Amino acid sequence: MSLVINHNMMAANTARNLNSHYAALSKSTQRLSTGLRVNSAADDAAGLAIRELQRADIATLQQGARNANDAISMIQTADGALSVIDEKLTRMKELAEQAATGTYDSTQRLMIDSEYQAMASEITRIANATDFNGIHLLDGTLSDDTHDGSGITATGKMKIHFGTGNDSAEDYYYIKIGNSTASALGVGNSADPNTSMAFTVSTQQAAQSALVGITNAIVSKDNIRAHLGAMQNRLENTITNQNTQAENLQAAESRISDVDVATEMTEFVRNQILSQSAVAMLSQANSLPQMAMQLIGG
Repeated sequence: MSLVINHNMMAANTARNLNSHYAALSKSTQRLSTGLRVNSAADDAAGLAIRELQRADIATLQQGARNANDAISMIQTADGALSVIDEKLTRMKELAEQAATGTYDSTQRLMIDSEYQAMASEITRIANATDFNGIHLLDGTLSDDTHDGSGITATGKMKIHFGTGNDSAEDYYYIKIGNSTASALGVGNSADPNTSMAFTVSTQQAAQSALVGITNAIVSKDNIRAHLGAMQNRLENTITNQNTQAENLQAAESRISDVDVATEMTEFVRNQILSQSAVAMLSQANSLPQMAMQLIGG
């Protein structure tokens, strides 16, 4: 290489190498400081696209698990109220059994019927008062077979959404809760006297009939509780599956996005040494024109 003044190619090449090493060192510093291998689309465009989709799915699955937990809380609220209704029906059957025997006169049966009707009214009050987040659970609001969520307030059975899409086979299912008021169960004077077998216990014959009617009401109530129990078990399994999916997606996202600290630290030290070496060599290369000046100066 000729000794020239106008163009110091050795210094230019060394400066170019130094810039390259500094850029690599800066990239390693960024990765080590963020813990991410992919910090921008320039690092890995395809990896970035996959990572962002996975992050969205992870967040959605986690929210879906919270949705399912909320549904379990709602079911437990309804089941707790139904357990109280169960106590009232048990008391009503006890009163019907008492009124069905012949050792009581009409006045005493009317007294028994007074408590009987009070129990029926309490069942209706509990059914109307039981709600979760403002949604009534036992008054028939969620008893329809269809669901319509197109309005501000959804109607019909409740749709529990937990998946990342909107596929009925995998992303949601419905919870239907039957009407548990006294009239719906067919007990008390609010029920239809033409169809109810447990309308009153004011007479011996009516009390004997009420024993069958209350048994039917208990079976109806138990069917509602059994359905709720099955749905709670299903939701608990759904939550387990949601958490497993989210965990697996998190692991996949980590493999794409996270930096291997050991490997990147090795690369960082390499680029650091190369940068220091390039700085030293650039200093030497910049001093070469001075040699030409010495020749000119004689």
